[in-house]
Formats: sequence, structure tokens, C-alpha cells
Amino acid sequence: MIFDSHAHMDTEEFNEDRAEVLERIHSGKISYVLNPGVDLTSSRDAVKLAEEYPWIYAAVAYHPHETRHLSLDILDEIEALAAHPKVKAIGEIGLDYYWDHSPRDLQQFWFRQQIRLAEKLEMPIIIHDREAHGDIYQILMEESAFDKIKVLFHCYSGSAEFAKQLREKDCYFSIAGPVTYKNNKKAAGILAEIPLDRMLVETDAPFLTPEPFRGKRNDPSYIDHTVQKVAELKGLSFEEVAAVTSENAKRFFGIEE
Repeated sequence: MIFDSHAHMDTEEFNEDRAEVLERIHSGKISYVLNPGVDLTSSRDAVKLAEEYPWIYAAVAYHPHETRHLSLDILDEIEALAAHPKVKAIGEIGLDYYWDHSPRDLQQFWFRQQIRLAEKLEMPIIIHDREAHGDIYQILMEESAFDKIKVLFHCYSGSAEFAKQLREKDCYFSIAGPVTYKNNKKAAGILAEIPLDRMLVETDAPFLTPEPFRGKRNDPSYIDHTVQKVAELKGLSFEEVAAVTSENAKRFFGIEE
């Protein structure tokens, strides 16, 4: 069984068949799903799904795209949601310099504020990092995040060198569908720098669908293609990667069976 450590099952892409998809994936290969929030509405919806399904857990936060809408009052509401026993992390938070949907100074300000919230609550954080590696690292260092809380880089997109730097800070890394893409020539070198005991797997559903289904809506049932590719690149068995990444996810999120 596999732990999908990052899937947005609350999104509108699943509005027509969400219950059917969730029943199908849990009766198959998926043991747990962590559903992260990207704003107040999705954070609330993530908590509702976690209340309805025992095997779904939630994270709450504001994605960097949405930080232009964030305020201290709303952050208080995120903090209140984080008190729910099924909420296991603050996330996803971070910086996105590819799309720049929110001004970079706002992204940085609210990234810091949400790190501080996680430190206050002693909760792990889920990082969204797109073309912002240097600033992400600097802010995490300045906020003492590596020393105070557990840090997960979701859908890791940095270099092998950055992975080595983060590994020395005891970070966790989540691997998603892009590892299967035919043009991903750097995947083997990057995975070589990520120890299996710090690796998680994810779909980021409904996004980042792995080969051979690229172009279709993603859902957790496709995660075995990512696990298989990780196993191939690291010279391990599918079963070992599935088992170890699942245990890593439970450890990172503090989930006890």
C-alpha cells in the first residue's frame, strides 16, 4: 500500500466523481492521502474530507499564488483550523517565481509568517518551491525552520546540488509524476542525492499526471507509476519504495496506526 503525501482531492476537477474516485483508490493501492490547502476555502474543504474519510489527512495554509489575499485575520482562521486532530502540517507554503501570481515581497512576507505559525504550533511544513530555491533556503535559515520543525519539499524540483544541501539539514523530499517524464534527464542524479529514508511520493492530483497518462486528470491511482520509476532509478524493488516512503510519510506527519 502507498501513501500519497500530496493530493488536492478538494478541487473542482473532482466535483463530479469525488466519492467514486476516493472509494476506488482506497480499495486499491492507496493506504493514506494527505490533502493540503492552498487558501482558506480549500483548507476548510481539506479538513471536511479528512473528517469524512478516516484515511485522509489534511494540511492548512496559503499557497504562494494566493498570498495576495492573505491577512492576519485570515491567518488566525488558518491557525484555528490547524487545531483539528486530522490536520498534520502547515502547507502548502513557499515561493513561486515562475508564475508570480502574487508579488514576490508578499510571497516572502507570508511565507515567513506561516513558518512562524508552524513553529508556534510545532507542526511540520510542506514547501512549494518553484524557481525560488535561493530565497526559500535563505528564509528557512533566517527563520530557524530547519532547527525547529520538520521540512518537506513537495514535488522536489531543485538540482542534485540543492538536494545535497537540504539533505544536510535533514529535510524530506516528495517525488511526483515529473520523475516519469521522458525529457527528465536529471532525475537519476537528483534521486542519487536523496536517501530513501527521507523520501515521500505524491501525485499532486489533479496535476502533474505521470507517464503514460500525461495530459489526463491525475488522481492517486496513478501513483504506482511514480513509485516504479523511483525504484528503477534507485535500483530498488517497487515493494521497498512503496513500503519505506509510506512509513516515512507517517513519521513525517505524525500518523500512528
